[in-house]
Amino acid sequence: MAALIEKLDGGVLTLVLNRPERKNALSGEMLESLHKALERAAHDPAVRCVLLTGADGTFCVGGDVKAFAAGGGAGGDQSLDQRAASLRLRMESSRLLHEMPKPTIAAIEGAAAGAGLSLAMACDLRICGASAKITTAFAKVGLSGDFGGTYFLSQLVGPAKARELYLLSPVLSGQQAADMGIVSRAVPDADVQKEAAALAQQLANGPTVTYGFIKKNFIAAEAGTLKTAFDAEALHHSISSSTEDHKEASKAFVEKRAPAFKGR
Repeated sequence: MAALIEKLDGGVLTLVLNRPERKNALSGEMLESLHKALERAAHDPAVRCVLLTGADGTFCVGGDVKAFAAGGGAGGDQSLDQRAASLRLRMESSRLLHEMPKPTIAAIEGAAAGAGLSLAMACDLRICGASAKITTAFAKVGLSGDFGGTYFLSQLVGPAKARELYLLSPVLSGQQAADMGIVSRAVPDADVQKEAAALAQQLANGPTVTYGFIKKNFIAAEAGTLKTAFDAEALHHSISSSTEDHKEASKAFVEKRAPAFKGR
């Protein structure tokens, strides 16, 4: 059974974390497959939006704690430098979800914990079941956190609240997570996949080149200075103005019709 299921339809690449017997806990095989799939997606013009979800009603509970216990810990028998280098490479999946020039969405059912939550927060948007369980989880198993969770959560809720959520590791409902801004919206549990798929298709049908520039603007803003943000916005806005999608949108506005975006 493949640890990651890939399906491309209508410009939407759906990636399904597929270890349902372990509530989609992350394995080496799954992370390697996810990394490769996201690298391909970032450069494949046929992919206009990425939808990340989990099999059988659970998003991802993070690292495989049972495997950690059986192996004597999360690091195995590698040296410290080897463990850090190996983990750093696997964490590239979060960076790709956050930075690739295409919209990324997480569809969260059941639970998102630990590194699973980090991957969800790396996405641009998160659709979550109202009763899903959301938790940082790391401190409860004696780990400090990986896959960019401290960075993403600080961006979403501010550093003070992010520290609280990491140090105390409460279990939040999907609705509570939405109220705090951790997820984009909470929907009835039965509607998560339908809502996320509709949103993914909407974005895949949109001006995807422009979406990529919007993401670059936010990455520049996250880097810190107003000048950096201004420089990025000026450059990307100027490039966007020469795209076919902008010309089509302007024409459609005048003609009072919906634009037909081509992603170029």
